[in-house]
Amino acid sequence: MSASLSFVTPPPGLDPVVDFSLDEVKGANGLYALHAVAEPSTRMFVVDAAIHLPDYAPEISDEQGEALGLSGPENALLLVVANPAATGTTVNLMAPIVVNSVSGAAAQVILENQDFPLRAALMPVSAAPVAQPVAPARVAVPA
Repeated sequence: MSASLSFVTPPPGLDPVVDFSLDEVKGANGLYALHAVAEPSTRMFVVDAAIHLPDYAPEISDEQGEALGLSGPENALLLVVANPAATGTTVNLMAPIVVNSVSGAAAQVILENQDFPLRAALMPVSAAPVAQPVAPARVAVPA
C-alpha cells in the first residue's frame, strides 16, 4: 500500500513540510514509513493502531475532526508514531496521526483530557496473546 497524505498543519518538528507518502514496509504487517515528499530522507515510522493496538480508541475534538473533513469514524485511519530503541519499540498514544482515508487529509493531534502514555511499549503482533476477536481500533469522531 502506498498513499499520499497532506497534513492540515505540519507535524511537530517538521514545519513547513505537509506533503507525505505513506508506504507499507514489506514483511511487516501494519508498519509504514511516512516520507516527506520534498525531502525523502525525512521520514518516521508509524503503525496502524487497528492491527497493533486494537483496544486503543481515542476521542478527537470537534475541531480536529472538522479540520480533517471527517464525517464519521469509518473514514478515519489511526496511526501512531513508532520510536525504536535498544530496549524495545514504544508508541506515543497521546499524539496519534489521524488520516481521512477518503481525502488523504492528515493531522497529528494532541488528545485532550485523555490518559494515554507518551511511551507505550509496542508488543509484536506475533507475541500478543491469542484472544477473542475485538473490534478494530477506532477514533471517536463527533457527529
